[in-house]
Amino acid sequence: MFYPLLLLASGLWFLYRWQQTSRLHKMGNKLPGPSTVPIFGNALLALGKKPNVDVFQLFNNAWDQTILAERKAIDIDELITMGLKYGEQYGNVIRGWLGSKLIIFLMDADDVEVILNSHVHIDKASEYRFFKPWLGEGLLISSGEKWRSHRKMIAPTFHINILKSFMDVFNQNSVNVVNKMKEEMGKTFDVHDYMSGVTVDILLETAMGITRKTQDDSGFDYAMAVMEMCDIIHQRHYKFWLRFDAIFKFTSFFKKQVNLLNIIHGLTNKVIKNKKETYFENKSKGIIPASIEELTRSKESYDSGLANDTKTLADSVFKGYRDDLDFNDENDVGEKKRLAFLDLMIESAQSGINKISDHEIKEEVDTIMFEGHDTTAAGSSFVLSLLGVHQDIQAKVYEELYEIFGDSDRPATFSDTLRMKYLERVIFESLRMYPPVPIIARKLRRDVKIRTNNYVLPAGSTVVIGTFKIHRNPKYYKNPEVFDPDNFLPENTQDRHYYSYIPFSAGPRSCVGRKYAILKLKVLISTVLRNFKMVSDVPEDKFVLQADIILKRTDGFRVKIEPRRRISTGV
Repeated sequence: MFYPLLLLASGLWFLYRWQQTSRLHKMGNKLPGPSTVPIFGNALLALGKKPNVDVFQLFNNAWDQTILAERKAIDIDELITMGLKYGEQYGNVIRGWLGSKLIIFLMDADDVEVILNSHVHIDKASEYRFFKPWLGEGLLISSGEKWRSHRKMIAPTFHINILKSFMDVFNQNSVNVVNKMKEEMGKTFDVHDYMSGVTVDILLETAMGITRKTQDDSGFDYAMAVMEMCDIIHQRHYKFWLRFDAIFKFTSFFKKQVNLLNIIHGLTNKVIKNKKETYFENKSKGIIPASIEELTRSKESYDSGLANDTKTLADSVFKGYRDDLDFNDENDVGEKKRLAFLDLMIESAQSGINKISDHEIKEEVDTIMFEGHDTTAAGSSFVLSLLGVHQDIQAKVYEELYEIFGDSDRPATFSDTLRMKYLERVIFESLRMYPPVPIIARKLRRDVKIRTNNYVLPAGSTVVIGTFKIHRNPKYYKNPEVFDPDNFLPENTQDRHYYSYIPFSAGPRSCVGRKYAILKLKVLISTVLRNFKMVSDVPEDKFVLQADIILKRTDGFRVKIEPRRRISTGV
């Protein structure tokens, strides 16, 4: 018994000495942060053992979601309150150790810009590996040259001219979910259930070309599998033991994941096979689909003066991101044959424009399905529940919609969405206060100097960007805890730091589907509000937030709906 204990003690001593003498530890300990204990660093704080202070538990739980105890949700409200207190103690840069893993939390826009605007610091943190069985080396988690080439190939498929062709899809599915919601009239219900379902339906059609008319039971099974896979990945983030693959493989979650991935990958592979067969059949008949270049080409013949009226709030707010996403271009208003994301990928590969295999196409389609589902479902649910609370703001939104549509039931056009300026501000304010992705994590491959005190963050560390806290920083927003769409009036945004508002991340690795998401949210939310008045009995200060991969409400997005009286509110 003595020798095994001696061996264990010797091993721990050598580990401790290695930790203390490593370059990572020497540089990391120059940064402000809570006190540590040997070997474990700050990890014991997350288990409730408190050598001195509770800071690392706060940020580890709230931002990194490294939960070392079985919990179904995190009360992030309490943690944010504590975060403000400890932020005053340590500032906007906080260092924490999870064993030998250095995690650095950044909460100032100047520092965040250094990371997000870099073409070097683009590697995602190791926690993203949980997505790999599902998404492979898709755009979300790939890095290096593969990420750069695929990003360059995929970005044009979200050109505004292509997105405009999806308007009928957005409209029809929005009407479908309104008809389903009518069954809830007079009841209290969770609107997220409906937003999640309609989001998957829209994605199936716009990403894969699967419509309600053409999908069989496999389409429904796919939608359910996507939602359940998201739940498994959430669980792997907040249940510490599930982070270890060796343990995870012996759990029921792993068996369930295998079955779900068979459904997801099975349908994606089937659709790709069918789409390719159709492509070659059409090609043999001389029918060649429009290329991405043709779909995104502007018409010189159209009145170029119209472009001045198409600039949206998004164009102004995101112009400092320096990414590869185009601004609105109304020079081309011609109707194009609608092509799903998958169709465009296949056409691009078969025409030789881009070199991409069927397997890589599958990975990118699966990635679009994941990234476009949970985020938009949560975003739309927050908007609708917030409008249920803030009746005065909802009245202003509806007045704007009444000015556009009157009492008609006609579908929204792309031009209509450009007139939804107040609704757009409401959406942006909701994304500010409740960003669907509350943190962004990057793995540093090189040392990087940030603005705050010229601190140097060492290579090998994980940087966690606290989007949630940055969005509520009084340095950038007056009354940051108050829901106020006027935060996005031109006079309030023109001098604001671009990286103080990053709901879609920013820089070269910003969300490629940003324009798609905003357009879809406008059509979906405007359709719901033209039919229903949203009511919430839960005030905003009673929202219980759940910090999974996607920010949600533990208490559910509970609302009531009343029939909309289609008359001017006089606001």
